[in-house]
Amino acid sequence: MKAVYLILGFLFFGLGAVGVVVPGLPTTVFMLLALWAFARSSQRFHQWLYHHRLFGPPLQEWQRYRVIPLRAKVLAVSMMAASLSYLVLFTRTPLWIDLVTLLVMLYGAWFILSKPSARPLGE
Repeated sequence: MKAVYLILGFLFFGLGAVGVVVPGLPTTVFMLLALWAFARSSQRFHQWLYHHRLFGPPLQEWQRYRVIPLRAKVLAVSMMAASLSYLVLFTRTPLWIDLVTLLVMLYGAWFILSKPSARPLGE
């Protein structure tokens, strides 16, 4: 099972790295998933990602304070709204798929927006 988690870790890391340069592809979410997978497969890669110069600080902020930066919140909710708009306006999906997608995205937006944007004062 460790090999599966290790492969998933690298897959998520790769997707997150691509997300740095591709608008709309989330970086932080994939890095969190990579960190989770590495925690179950390789302490070495977990530590490497957790202390990475670029990706480490947001991961540490999430682990310590459950912080989602305002920029990430705006980008995530905007991309969800754009994706839902595209789905509804330009595809011919059944109404129930549109509604399920809307509900999932509303839950995702609620989760993201319910988290603090900055660490507590004095920390």
